[in-house]
Amino acid sequence: MLSDILKKEYIKLDVECNNWEEAIRIAGQTLIDNKVVTNEYVENTINGIKELGPYVVIAKGIALPHTTSSAGVNKTGISLIRLKKPVKFGNVENDPVYYVFMLSAIDIESHIKALTDISEFLEKEEFLKVIENSSDSQSIIDYIKCNENLICKE
Repeated sequence: MLSDILKKEYIKLDVECNNWEEAIRIAGQTLIDNKVVTNEYVENTINGIKELGPYVVIAKGIALPHTTSSAGVNKTGISLIRLKKPVKFGNVENDPVYYVFMLSAIDIESHIKALTDISEFLEKEEFLKVIENSSDSQSIIDYIKCNENLICKE
């Protein structure tokens, strides 16, 4: 479930950055600080984008940076940063990016499961509205848990 891999402490709101690389470093640092990945994973992700292009921009305003390399991954996790001002990744159709979800996975099965979990939420327009309008990370977590039929707060 998404709530198992996207935790309150993995979310940062209204992050300021100057470019896509800095956005990925900030999203990655959140995972580094929580011992989900090492700096090597973040660097591999950035290098992959430089080499392959902005494949991580998966929809209008949304980037999902990740790499298949297991180097530097301690556990499966997703961080989320909401940018104060959007940045361009170089994806003509979907730039600029407002939300960066950085994914790390310990193996291919975890990778596919995490992608499936986050994709199900990203398909919901309401989820993006919650992220856009939240003043704190707990409200995003509450929405996720409620929609996973775990806990709904009135």
